[in-house]
Amino acid sequence: MNATISVPVPGQGLHEITGEVSAVVRQAGVADGLCTVFIQHTSASLTIQENADPSARADLENWLNRLVPENDPAFTHTMEGPDDMPSHIKAALTAASLSIPIVEGRLALGTWQGIYVWEHRRHRGTRRVIVNISN
Repeated sequence: MNATISVPVPGQGLHEITGEVSAVVRQAGVADGLCTVFIQHTSASLTIQENADPSARADLENWLNRLVPENDPAFTHTMEGPDDMPSHIKAALTAASLSIPIVEGRLALGTWQGIYVWEHRRHRGTRRVIVNISN
């Protein structure tokens, strides 16, 4: 089974989609299998991260922005704004897809784990995420 999730993003940061992905898993009715999540973009990524304390996500965002700052004079891909090339590098350093086991009809995430779209650009928009369920 495949489903597409449209994820509205207000800008940079980690935006949780665990509930939406879990809903697809329930709809699929698979007891034991694999959930693959794939983002169809080159300037955003996916991650599994702590969903209890928002400061962990803020620290990750701040660290990645320091690692890949905007306005690097070495960047030549600059037509779409100063946040575009850094967003491509951030996406390359992180993940475009995740694989999560399904056990007894549920995502086998740990207690404090959530699934996130990691938006690397500052703009508002919508990101498309494909969820594939297999058994």
